[in-house]
Amino acid sequence: MKSQGFSFRSRLKSFRFAMEGISRFFLAEHNAWLHLIATIVVFVLAAVVGVTKNELLALVFAIGFVWVAEMFNTCIERVMDFVSNQRNSDIKFIKDLAAGAVLTAALTALAVGAVVFIPKLF
Repeated sequence: MKSQGFSFRSRLKSFRFAMEGISRFFLAEHNAWLHLIATIVVFVLAAVVGVTKNELLALVFAIGFVWVAEMFNTCIERVMDFVSNQRNSDIKFIKDLAAGAVLTAALTALAVGAVVFIPKLF
C-alpha cells in the first residue's frame, strides 16, 4: 500500500479522534473525575505556594504519568471485557496488574508531591 504522504487534514483528524477519546474517557470513567480534581488541587496549591520551574516540571510529569496510566488501564479493561465477559483468572490478573500500574503511578505522584509541597507547607 502506497503512503499518501503528509496531510494537515489527516493530522487534524487524528487530533479530533484523540480529543473524542479523551471526552469519552471523562464521560465513562469516574476515576477520571477524581484525577481531574486532584490535578486542579495540585496546580492551585503550586500557584499558592510558589513552586520553582523544576518543581512544576516534576509535578507535570508525575500528573501526566498518572493520566497515561489511567487511560491505558481503561483501554486494557475494555479490551479484556470485549475478549470475554466470563470470569477468567488470566483476565483478572491482567486487569489487576493494569490497576496496579495506576496505583504505582499515583503513589509515585504522591511522593513527588510530598517532596515538592512538604518543605513549602511546614
